[in-house]
Amino acid sequence: MTSSVPDAHDRTAGLPGLRVGFVPGVTLTKWRRIWADRLPRVPLDVVEVTQAGQRAALVRDAVDMCFVRLPVDTEGLHTIPLYEEVPVVVAPKDHPLADFVDVTLDDLAGETFVADDNEATGVDRVAWGAGLMIVPLSVARTHSRRDLIHRPVTDAEPTTIALAWLMDNPNELIEEFIGIVRGRTANSSRTAASRVSAEPGAKPAAATKRPPAARTPRTTGRQPRARRHR
Repeated sequence: MTSSVPDAHDRTAGLPGLRVGFVPGVTLTKWRRIWADRLPRVPLDVVEVTQAGQRAALVRDAVDMCFVRLPVDTEGLHTIPLYEEVPVVVAPKDHPLADFVDVTLDDLAGETFVADDNEATGVDRVAWGAGLMIVPLSVARTHSRRDLIHRPVTDAEPTTIALAWLMDNPNELIEEFIGIVRGRTANSSRTAASRVSAEPGAKPAAATKRPPAARTPRTTGRQPRARRHR
């Protein structure tokens, strides 16, 4: 008998969608794919924001959530730290650092550094010879150029990517996206599919019994020694 309870896709089809911002270097491909599989009728709009404008994008309601690069002013925000980024130094191709596999901060003593809130223009200035720039590896790869090189800085502090959103944002799809980023399955108690199955009148899915696993004899893992002939 077919249940009259709509599935999660029908239940969320009328929602306005979710707007997600991200700073340069963050890749959303995996999470966008999972979202499309689970909620194909709900728009997920993504937009790149600068690191300098990451908080403003949330406060001004340009996005519902944002992948930010810490530190960020967390007043009025929820944040979930996700992962750390490897720091690298970006230099012109003909710089002596090109002969290094990796460097330390001592190796960079005396160098001139470019300070720019916009990673793209900062990288351009490095190419023009204005100085060096320390950025996350993901940013260096995003702005990779043939006239530039980048090398890991082994003793520099790593940066952290976090997912942030306003505490008073009422969009119920925020929890859905958090679940996807955190790796919750579609059957998690916090996903739309599981909430629908918990509604009155919804029938629980029949449990699938697994056949008992075949037992295998225990072994020591050692191979018998070959007998030596004299």
